[in-house]
Amino acid sequence: MAQAMTHHEHGHAHDHDHGHEHHEQLKVLGFWIFVVTDCVLFGTLFATYAVLMHNYAGGPTAKELFELPGIIASTFILLTSSFTSGLAVLAMHKRNVKQMIGWLIVTALLGLAFVVLEVNEFAHLVGEGATISTSAFLSAFYVLVGTHGLHVTLGLFWMVALMIQLKRRGITPVTKRKVTNLSLYWHFLDVVWIFLFTVVYLMGVM
Repeated sequence: MAQAMTHHEHGHAHDHDHGHEHHEQLKVLGFWIFVVTDCVLFGTLFATYAVLMHNYAGGPTAKELFELPGIIASTFILLTSSFTSGLAVLAMHKRNVKQMIGWLIVTALLGLAFVVLEVNEFAHLVGEGATISTSAFLSAFYVLVGTHGLHVTLGLFWMVALMIQLKRRGITPVTKRKVTNLSLYWHFLDVVWIFLFTVVYLMGVM
């Protein structure tokens, strides 16, 4: 009887583990669906910008507005944050929670610096009279660059929430999956920014 109960409990635990694993796999699939829909979103915004990028409506042009040194600094900051998020994942694989949280803090601070620089850039442009309603070019510019900036901001909130969870629970299959997804999301935003830097800023000043 006791043996039968033990066998039953073992089977129940196995089913629970299998169910939990299946649930985690669904969440990973959900994350990839989110990334694909985000690719479609940014693809649409890039296409819209490509169509409207020369519609200045008598307003300032990209060459007159964009200041590359600040944009290059933002690019360097975001590329560095992508590298530090990778270091956080490496620390996770070594099961070093303290080091992992340390690299996530560095990543978050770099991400915050990027957002602050972007907000300052927008404020500077508006101060020069280049608002979202000045021309079709500027409307497309603010929506495309602003959407990317919003994604970075959401990533920062996600990062802070995850750091709190890691502090409380440590490295578990759930937190491991979340850190991996966050790092992939951050790399994705980095790739989008490289396209954005090339298409919007480099092509704009040229």
